[in-house]
Amino acid sequence: MAEDNTELQQKLKELDTELEEGEITRKGYQKRRTLILSQYLAPPGESARGLRVHSPEDTAHPSNDGSRAASFAALTQRSASPRTDMVGQTPVQAQPRQLGVRNPSPGPSSFEQETYSGRPSEDGRGSTAGNSQFAFNPGQDGKYSDQQTGGYGSGGQSRQSTMLDQADFSDFAGNQHENQRDSYGGGPQRYSTQDTLSPTANTAPPLLRHSDLPQQSALGHQLPLEPREVPFAVYDPHNGNIPMSKFDNIATVLRHRARTNPKQPAYWVLDQKGKEISSITWEKLASRAEKVAQVIRDKSNLYRGDRVALIYRDAEIIDFAVAFMGCFIAGVVAVPINEFDVSGGNLADYHRLNVILTTTQAHLALTTDVNLKNFQRDITASKLNWPRGVEWWKTNEFGSFHPKKKDEIPPLIVPDLAYIEFSRAPTGDLRGVVMSHRTIMHQMACLSAIIQTIPTNGTDTFNSSLRDKQGQLVTRTNAGEILLTYLDPRQSIGLILGLLLTVYGGHTTVWMEARAVETPGLYANMITKYKTTLMAADYPGLKRAAYNYQADPMATRNFMKKFEPNFSSVKLCLIDTLTVDSEFHEILADRWLRPLRNPRARELVAPMLCLPEHGGMVISVRDWLGGEERMGCPLKANDSEDDETQADQKDLKVTFPGDGYGSLLGGGPKRSAGQKGRTELSEVLVDKESLKTNEVVVVAMGEEARRRADEPGTVRVGAFGYPIPDATLAVVDPETSLLCTPYVIGEIWVDSPSLSGGFWALPKHTETIFHARPYRFQEGNPTPMAVEPEFLRTGLLGCVIEGKLFILGLYEDRLRQKVEWVEHGIEVAEFRYFFVQHLIISIMKNVPKIYDCTAFDVYSNDEHLPIILLESHAASTAPTTNGGPPRQLDTPLLDSLSERCMEILYQEHHVRVYCVMITAPNTLPRVVKNGRREIGNMLCRKEFDLGSLPCVHVKFGVERAVLNLPVGVDPVGGIWSPVSTTARQEILQHQDKQYSGVDYREVVIDDRTSTPLNNFSSIVDLLQWRVARQAEELSYCTIDGRGKEGKGVNWKKFDTKVAAVAQYLQNKAKIRPGDHLILMYTHSEEFVYAVHACFCLGAVAIPMAPLDQNRLNEDAPAFLTLVADFRVKAVLVNADVNHLLGQKTVSQHIKQSAQVLKVAMPPTYNTAKPPKQSSGCRDLGFTVKPAWVQPNYPVLVWTYWTPDQRRIAVQLGHDTIMGTCKVQKETCQMTSSRPVLGCVRSTSGLGFVHTCLMGIFVGAPTYLVSPVDFASNPQSLFLTLSRYKIKDTYATGQMLDHAMGNMPGKGFALHELKNMMISTEGRPRVDLFQKVRLHFAQTGLDRTAINTIYSHVLNPMVASRSYMCIEPIELWLDTRALRRGLVYPVDPDTDPNALLIQDSGMVPVSTQIAIVNPETCRLCHIGEYGEIWVQSEACVKSFYGSKDVFDAERFNGRTVDGDPHVTYVRTGDLGFLHNVVRPIGPGGQPVEMQVLFVLGGIGETFEVNGLSHFPMDIEHSIEKCHRNIVKNGCAVFQAGGLVVVLVEVMRKAYLASIVPVIVNAVLNEHQVVVDIVAFVTKGDFPRSRLGEKQRGKILASWVMRKLPTIAQFGIRDADGADSQITEVAEPKSGLGSVIGVGSSLKNVETATSPPVHEKQVQDYTSLPTGISEMPVYESSIVESPPLPPAEEDRDDTPTEPRSHDNAFQHTINDYSPVHENTTETSYVTYAPNKELPLTSRDNTALRSPDESPAYQSYMESQPELSPSDPIRSFAFDPDPPPPPARYDSKPTLSLSHHDPYTTATSNGEVSNELWLLSSQRQGNSTQALNNRDDGFQPRTTSRSGISYTPSSGSSDHYTMDEDWRKEASGYMNLAQDGSRTNSSHGHGQQMEGSETLGSYDGSGYGHAL
Repeated sequence: MAEDNTELQQKLKELDTELEEGEITRKGYQKRRTLILSQYLAPPGESARGLRVHSPEDTAHPSNDGSRAASFAALTQRSASPRTDMVGQTPVQAQPRQLGVRNPSPGPSSFEQETYSGRPSEDGRGSTAGNSQFAFNPGQDGKYSDQQTGGYGSGGQSRQSTMLDQADFSDFAGNQHENQRDSYGGGPQRYSTQDTLSPTANTAPPLLRHSDLPQQSALGHQLPLEPREVPFAVYDPHNGNIPMSKFDNIATVLRHRARTNPKQPAYWVLDQKGKEISSITWEKLASRAEKVAQVIRDKSNLYRGDRVALIYRDAEIIDFAVAFMGCFIAGVVAVPINEFDVSGGNLADYHRLNVILTTTQAHLALTTDVNLKNFQRDITASKLNWPRGVEWWKTNEFGSFHPKKKDEIPPLIVPDLAYIEFSRAPTGDLRGVVMSHRTIMHQMACLSAIIQTIPTNGTDTFNSSLRDKQGQLVTRTNAGEILLTYLDPRQSIGLILGLLLTVYGGHTTVWMEARAVETPGLYANMITKYKTTLMAADYPGLKRAAYNYQADPMATRNFMKKFEPNFSSVKLCLIDTLTVDSEFHEILADRWLRPLRNPRARELVAPMLCLPEHGGMVISVRDWLGGEERMGCPLKANDSEDDETQADQKDLKVTFPGDGYGSLLGGGPKRSAGQKGRTELSEVLVDKESLKTNEVVVVAMGEEARRRADEPGTVRVGAFGYPIPDATLAVVDPETSLLCTPYVIGEIWVDSPSLSGGFWALPKHTETIFHARPYRFQEGNPTPMAVEPEFLRTGLLGCVIEGKLFILGLYEDRLRQKVEWVEHGIEVAEFRYFFVQHLIISIMKNVPKIYDCTAFDVYSNDEHLPIILLESHAASTAPTTNGGPPRQLDTPLLDSLSERCMEILYQEHHVRVYCVMITAPNTLPRVVKNGRREIGNMLCRKEFDLGSLPCVHVKFGVERAVLNLPVGVDPVGGIWSPVSTTARQEILQHQDKQYSGVDYREVVIDDRTSTPLNNFSSIVDLLQWRVARQAEELSYCTIDGRGKEGKGVNWKKFDTKVAAVAQYLQNKAKIRPGDHLILMYTHSEEFVYAVHACFCLGAVAIPMAPLDQNRLNEDAPAFLTLVADFRVKAVLVNADVNHLLGQKTVSQHIKQSAQVLKVAMPPTYNTAKPPKQSSGCRDLGFTVKPAWVQPNYPVLVWTYWTPDQRRIAVQLGHDTIMGTCKVQKETCQMTSSRPVLGCVRSTSGLGFVHTCLMGIFVGAPTYLVSPVDFASNPQSLFLTLSRYKIKDTYATGQMLDHAMGNMPGKGFALHELKNMMISTEGRPRVDLFQKVRLHFAQTGLDRTAINTIYSHVLNPMVASRSYMCIEPIELWLDTRALRRGLVYPVDPDTDPNALLIQDSGMVPVSTQIAIVNPETCRLCHIGEYGEIWVQSEACVKSFYGSKDVFDAERFNGRTVDGDPHVTYVRTGDLGFLHNVVRPIGPGGQPVEMQVLFVLGGIGETFEVNGLSHFPMDIEHSIEKCHRNIVKNGCAVFQAGGLVVVLVEVMRKAYLASIVPVIVNAVLNEHQVVVDIVAFVTKGDFPRSRLGEKQRGKILASWVMRKLPTIAQFGIRDADGADSQITEVAEPKSGLGSVIGVGSSLKNVETATSPPVHEKQVQDYTSLPTGISEMPVYESSIVESPPLPPAEEDRDDTPTEPRSHDNAFQHTINDYSPVHENTTETSYVTYAPNKELPLTSRDNTALRSPDESPAYQSYMESQPELSPSDPIRSFAFDPDPPPPPARYDSKPTLSLSHHDPYTTATSNGEVSNELWLLSSQRQGNSTQALNNRDDGFQPRTTSRSGISYTPSSGSSDHYTMDEDWRKEASGYMNLAQDGSRTNSSHGHGQQMEGSETLGSYDGSGYGHAL
């Protein structure tokens, strides 16, 4: 280490002292310092330059001699304290050192640099070459000046400022480009990071216990191969007396070539026809390069080491070589840019060009005039900007260098860095590889040595080593090699061979266009014409040439008339490849090279392993250098004595190649006859199955492998050769960084001075890739030990056999898949590995119509899932003729191709394919390799993850591929079953029960008078007391939209207003106690008067929001059903609503809808201006009667509307009203000194309480702000809050979102607002708190004033965060535990899929909460969640008018193990209580608080395999997985037992590519495989007026095939053998249950369900609204217009059950909570009697009703019930009907089973009795049910299990002119009990999905849309 070398430190210190004292110049300092570093950083005994001569006795792994370190030195050190631990190491014993953490390198220091010109550098670069014809600066061009403001070269920018921007050349690996990670090099790593030890993390494997240590046999790591040496010095091929080690860099070699070989051709350039288009000699090449260097030095003001971009076409190889070498001579760093082809008009690479220029800070670009013209044209045409700050020079116009004096050549001063080659990683990221001059020189020496030792088998017997008296070789010829190549000369191996090696060896390069090889015979004749000695090619070109020759030999032989092809001059054919094709080698040698007269055909073929990602360096190629016996590995398979026998070879006579100089220091001798086989190309036959486990089982080798190549189950693999000289090579496990054992596939790691030092400006990637360290275990030591030296990770997978390198492919080209089995009772899991190339071959051979293909795997749900991408012409929609229509896709053909692909791969390779995607040809992302475009599988994977592949078809094989789907403890019973509950309790070790404390407030004191408010029995009495006590004080005041205060009303005036309205209603409307009145008002004082007038009259007030004339389709039916259900006597309105109802469109719509429904419209009374009078309520006798204050007497009915427009109605008596006010006052500490504000949602819940009640209850004035004014001017509300110093107010998330989106959070003060209650009906939004806090930060709003409250239909404030004085408590929950019913907090950093939730607060006063198992009714333990039960004075007592036993159970919750005297209300929501401690006590004392967390409704959940899922979480995962998915545009539900995903997308193109992204997101985060993915266009996704998802409408539309989907994709194979573990059959209740099974009902598996007899079946329909994620949609959802019979018969509903019988399996529906305006629709069903525990309709634990003993006992006790009686099917109705006698004349709807819009009579005839009264109907519904099998014929069900076969008499009785009727009835509640009930059919008597005939009894609008 440099830090440990005191002598080096001393010399560097002395050098720094000399510089400080001025004894040496800065240039001299740099020279001396480089010399010192090269001496000390190289191993002892070696020169700083030249090749290392390694002693065979040296057992250590010596590091490179500093060439590779030089590149890295440029990256990391120029300071006086260099970081040499990365640069080179002194030789150490091969004793692995203990794994440690490397100290971070010190920050690089800058050093000053001077310009070449020596003049001051103040002049800006813009004027450097402004007048030169060869320079082009867009900033000085008038046409571009407007685009280049601020660019480099304009505005007189000085050199100094450029220096500051550019920093120092040596700092380029630092952090100056960290902000460019998104565009440069910062993509995903290629290596897996799932394991504890990761190459990217640079962390060690974990410590192992002694029992975990590998066995003795497992310790046999294959140690790194010792490097070979070149046993001779490399001399100039043209002059044997000139050692090449005398040259420091390639630029000096070029000058040498110009002097010694001036007239020898350096380049010939041929076009695609083989014609010479240009050539150049060494003299001319060097002269032009010197001219380029001179112009750069004199005109550019660049510093030494600055970067210069080179942009040339491949055919401009001479201009490129001139510019490239000119940069070397000038001392600047060349940056070849070949990612940007300026000649083709393709500007797709424009962004990449900018990235390279910006990353390298290149301000000068060299090109040709042709390129510049094309670039300028394309830039103008595309309206793009020129790259900023870049000056463009045309080097072809520079001319040659003419020194003033003959020998006046400027001295060479070059930096360490030579050039930066940008290449693409497999992931598509651009990365620049830095190459130093020393690296280049070392690599050139290695390649030259390999070329010099090629045996030519010449016939001349003269000893080539003899010399004359001057010491010159007698036989030395002054000619180099002739290299013929068509590889891209601007990058990788094409650059190394075609430019660097050409200059180094003085060879002549003949470059031809790649397309030339396609012409039969042309390639062979060019080889002959130029007497080629070296060929540089690749497999595609050689295959084209060889196969052309096979097809027509004479075309090649007769191509030229002057001569015949003759390959006798060829010494070596270098093939650039990553994998060896041994089969083609035989064809190439025996059928092309040998017939064309090359006697050494087999020896010519030399596959060359290069690293295109790392600069194209060669790491293995066939050579004849020898020395392989010192690599430290067996050179013969299964020969243990091989090492010993070869150790004696050093005593043999040594004969060296013809340079005449020998050495006994080491090196390999000439090959003896017995060793000849080592130079041959080895190949092995490997067992295919063994490769799947990363093992290499050699079946045959050499000639035997060739003979047995066709054996099945084997793979033929060819070798490259030994590693290049001076290279240390290791085979390492890429996942663990442990050295592999012999004959195991691993990653090839290599260290050599011929390799680059790192990436440009990517220090972390450089450290990880270029300086990786392997580890090994030693016997008895559980800690892995680091192995010297550091290596470059090549990303290649292979192994070493007999010392030779065998490559199977890239790391990215290997798939992995987990296999599991049980062995001796132990579960075993292993990975199987598959190479993409092998899979591609199988597909191309066996699957027709495939153009190209690739494969990769994705990591999802802890599994690697194989993806196959196919390109096929069958997937193309291109028109068959020009201008013709696009072709339609042949979907069955694409499907069969996908299936065939899956089967072939499974049969031949046992690959369980997860997904096959098909695209049109040439549409997949491609990478350029040597000028050829190939599919880049990692680019495909990147596009796959983004969902942007242009695929048109996708097919999944999840049944085979996905094996690790989790299963619950009770897959059939679900999480609430006794088995699952017991398992959870065992895990929790019987923790405490979950229930809250209760703060009873028996007495509520008025703060002003100290009067107990609980003495008042009604709000009416309390109002009269306020009137008597504070008559003249303000009671109500309205604030308009401009913030102007209206005329206030004092308490006395308020009383007279109420009395006036009451008297008006009594006299005019004849209102009597018990009458039902709809109060339809805008938010105004008139509304409050009317409410209290109803209280005084004893009438039942039903507040309702005004109709929305834009949504009359929803509001009008809702209003009319409300009138019908509750027999409303009158509608009370104010002037605004009266005007609305009087509008023609509104009145006509209501009138026509009422006619359709046979509903008599009640009269409307405008109470805005009642007759004036001055008496109060008591004066007029409007007092509360004692009967009216009884607990069950309805005073007020709150109606809640779900997003689906389903109605829930609850009744409140005076006791509930007073209890609600009491809880509000005490919890929020409300007093009469602070006003109350009423704004939004004033018809129910807290909005009603604050608007109409709280001001009276606390004696404070109430200010009213209209929601209409708030919508138009949100600031009016906050100005009111500020002006009147309101302390407590009510808000909703929607209104806050609207406010934050439409107004700035400033201009008012909210520091007096202490409690903003944000109502949530379920799980709180986790983002709302921060949004509100930040938006209103300037207003002084305290963060503890933003409080969520948990509101429920049955209690407006179940829990509240008011005055908790802390921010929301956040928990991250383990989702896997949550699905099992457990609450397990985790760290989000360790669990990326953790679920974030926020608390809903603590219990209010007089309230108690218990968390109860909904099935067993036992209290849940801490650590699990359950149903939230609440007991409070604020809870409502019942659903209005309901006599259903389900409803009664809802309000009669009693815990089995709790206090039997406490009665709870069951919310139907899931949640848990959690204790937290916060320092909010006096003096910061910790205070323990118990808070409630709400998860969601039971009805929202659904279960798969016994695990419960919340659809909102799945939808969130889907909505964030792809940018094309609309925000809040996803719905997940179950239908027919299938999990369906409906997605709203913004664009329709290539939806098939989005499907795998969605499926993977759900699988990875939720471990669920969805069954169907369907798409709708933007705008077709059903939403409510508040933007909430209308889940019920979505589900109904889906099942009834009315959803306008644009594409549907089936994921699961319905007939797959390995489908979901628990098959879900459809329920036995026809249409409603088919839809409803989606909610959450898990039904028993079909195979285990006994047959169900019709007599035992009882329908359990869904519950009131709004709670079920997948609601049961009944006949109330009949959309208009109806489908004609032809459409009804369609068989395309994509929810076909996987059950093959026609019997529905049915399950009891549990209830779910009912929410106001909830976004999650749910439905609730209760058990038929108290003995049957309430169960979630979402869980699979529930048995079908016929299996339940409680059900059977109930059926026996109810003989009068018919199983098919729709009236007595126990549906929990949200809107319970009043006594039946009052509804004798209600209209009823009869639906036949075959046509939902026709009625079947008792004799089977069809009549159009859609709208009939009960008395007019030919037969009642029961009769119709009993005859339901008449008039239709059974048929096969569609995928949803629903189909209709109309009888001969059925017809569609609607006509087109009746659209108004269809629209009005579309959202009506058409079933008798608010649900579409269905009776289970029995054995052909009733088809699936048949509908029940019901009578409409006005039970409610709860299920209407």
